[in-house]
Amino acid sequence: MIKVTPFHAFHRAAGAHMASFAGYEMPIYYTSIQEEHLSVRQKAGLFDVSHMGEFIIRGQQALDLVQLVTTNDAAKLSDGQAQYSCMTNEQGGVLDDLIVYCIEQQKVYMLVVNAAKIEADLAWIVQHNRFNAEVIDISEKTCLLALQGPAAVNILQPFTDVDLIRLPYYRFVKTSLLGFKPVLISATGYTGAGGVELYFENKDQAAETIWQKLTEAGKSYDMKLAGLGARDTLRLEMGYCLYGHELNPDITPLEAGLGWIVKWNKDFIGKQALLRQKQEGITRRLIGFRMQDKAIPRQGYPIVNQEGKNIGQVTSGSFSPSLQIPIGLGYVETAYAQPDTPIGVQIRDRVAQAIVTQLPFLKKS
Repeated sequence: MIKVTPFHAFHRAAGAHMASFAGYEMPIYYTSIQEEHLSVRQKAGLFDVSHMGEFIIRGQQALDLVQLVTTNDAAKLSDGQAQYSCMTNEQGGVLDDLIVYCIEQQKVYMLVVNAAKIEADLAWIVQHNRFNAEVIDISEKTCLLALQGPAAVNILQPFTDVDLIRLPYYRFVKTSLLGFKPVLISATGYTGAGGVELYFENKDQAAETIWQKLTEAGKSYDMKLAGLGARDTLRLEMGYCLYGHELNPDITPLEAGLGWIVKWNKDFIGKQALLRQKQEGITRRLIGFRMQDKAIPRQGYPIVNQEGKNIGQVTSGSFSPSLQIPIGLGYVETAYAQPDTPIGVQIRDRVAQAIVTQLPFLKKS
């Protein structure tokens, strides 16, 4: 049975084009992907991402469990700090990418995981929980709204006592919002356009009240409701990985350009395999590329060199509303991963020309 979020009726009322995604019926777009995308880049957009998964890990050895199952060093986090990380299998392949929130240092953490991976991630963490730590899945009762864009903070500020302009990137606070508490306000997002994410439980009509207040306040800033379509093009312009595209159990974080979230000063599942790969060197690497021909690259399209030899595969591609050109991500043999390297994308019976580009395609706002 397909699930819906607490905001489903609002999406329908707003005329959203809905589709199944990770077991949920979710809004893909309301007006158009391009209009919603540009609104987030230039003004503001409101996303319902309540389909994402949230786990609480708590107890005297909560940090030990987080450290074992994730590659980044959560011991560096103090209360109110968040961290991008991933979980890897014994072979070093990525099981999921996630964000770790430190709610109480060493004792209470929240892990935010991808919607399609909730059950598998939970089972993996529980399987490796040999510590004095409790793992609680709060996904079903947690609402998550992403208010993104340069005007996002101005829209939210009247509803909270927190000085949002002073909330640093990847920091969060637990506070009250419109009389509801606790609401976790986090200076994070998946767009590169600035803004915040709001986590809260749907008690006492919190979802309805918060949604209506934000949409009303957003009118003064020409805020748009935004769907998963714009979320995808926005993250693509920033070169952010999407699980199931750039990341999967056969791809390691080193190949994906995520070596910066792999910390060697601690033990974690998959460490030995990644150490071997680091020592031996990787044979493929994630790249960004701009199309030079008028053609849209799509996941699965072969990437070829100038002689027509297959050297890799496209993982994501779209027309960039900000740049007004087609762009893409993909894996290629390392010899072809340097910026400005000419490559081709095999699209049916022809090869469209492209060039490897330094990521991100756009600078972060």
